[in-house]
Amino acid sequence: MQDRELYRQILGIESPWYVARVDLQLNEGVIHVYLEHDEKVEWPCPECQKACTLFDHQPERQWRHLDTCQYKTVLHALAPRSDCPEHGPRVVKLPWAEDGSRFTLLFEAIAIEWLKQASQKAVADQMKLSWHEIHGIMKRAVQRGLKRRQRENIRRIGIDEKAFRTGYSYMTLVNDLDRGCVLYVAEGREQSSLDPFWSLLSKEQLNGIEAIAMDMWEAYLNSIRAHVPCPETKVVFDKFHIAQHLGEAVDEVRRAEQKHLKAIGDNRLTGTRYQWLKNPKRLKPTERRQFAELRRSHLKTARAYALRQAAMALFDYFYSGPARKHFHWWHAWAVRCRLKPMKKVAEMMKRRFENIITFVQHRITNATSESINAKIQWVKYTARGFRNKANFKDAVYFHAGGLNMAPSTHYKP
Repeated sequence: MQDRELYRQILGIESPWYVARVDLQLNEGVIHVYLEHDEKVEWPCPECQKACTLFDHQPERQWRHLDTCQYKTVLHALAPRSDCPEHGPRVVKLPWAEDGSRFTLLFEAIAIEWLKQASQKAVADQMKLSWHEIHGIMKRAVQRGLKRRQRENIRRIGIDEKAFRTGYSYMTLVNDLDRGCVLYVAEGREQSSLDPFWSLLSKEQLNGIEAIAMDMWEAYLNSIRAHVPCPETKVVFDKFHIAQHLGEAVDEVRRAEQKHLKAIGDNRLTGTRYQWLKNPKRLKPTERRQFAELRRSHLKTARAYALRQAAMALFDYFYSGPARKHFHWWHAWAVRCRLKPMKKVAEMMKRRFENIITFVQHRITNATSESINAKIQWVKYTARGFRNKANFKDAVYFHAGGLNMAPSTHYKP
């Protein structure tokens, strides 16, 4: 009697359910707890919640519970089915586990907290589960969290891509820049990868989007134009992506000039690649003095670097009028500079300028997306890779989705 009362309180079992018996198997290291219910109980239909008579029971099922001391604990019960006049026989909701799960709510809650801190394999080993069982807990947690995700206003989003593995295998990510979480994950980086995201949003949410940070990938841009109202004023090409293009152009000029200088015995540019690409504020004092001399020289690379710095000054403006004037001045300088890589970037920026100048109004970048990508990279590293993209998507939502994934009895809306 004492052990049954003990487990009733531990499990939080309430009428009409009760602990019928407890079977301790020391040799196997397992405690079996058998649950039964009172007779002549009306059971609510899981579909309409109408009180119904008992139809029958499913065969005995088992649920893994948290260990009792060092002993594995397993619950046993016959799951009742309600006889609903409208929906027919339905398995009733059980107070200790969710539909389709073979683990109790408390067990899943602990597993979810552990999964936030360690890899699936590590948690599976510690909880004496298979990889598939622990991944099933993660998958259910993600589905639970996505279902609970409220229709909140989405103001500013970032669209980015993430390599799934080496080669040309990518995932499309849509991130909430204000909350710093992943809203959507899809395979590939085509327009068809992004298109389904917009259908997940209500008309009010679509109209509420104020700004979209992204790189200049045409497939994503086509999807935005097809689904988002007034995309011309909302798309902001990421300034760090533009800085990357400018940096690559400077490096192309440097490599060509270094080859020419080395041929005549001039090694000034040898070993200086990262000085031209780094933020000057991050250079060491000795590097800063050396770099200052190079910048003041008449080298082509110094001219390309000056063009790069002047182009990035565009993002310091707070009003579109002066910003446009600055760009027109810079573009005229760039096309006359006789440096082919810089001229190429200048023409690209001119073609894309209307969605570059939108930064002045919205002042957003994909920096938040990059920090989310760093978290995803940690997930990939701790998992030592994923068997397929579906598992990878589950892990991204779990660790970076900002979801409330607690089992039902632990969830407070």
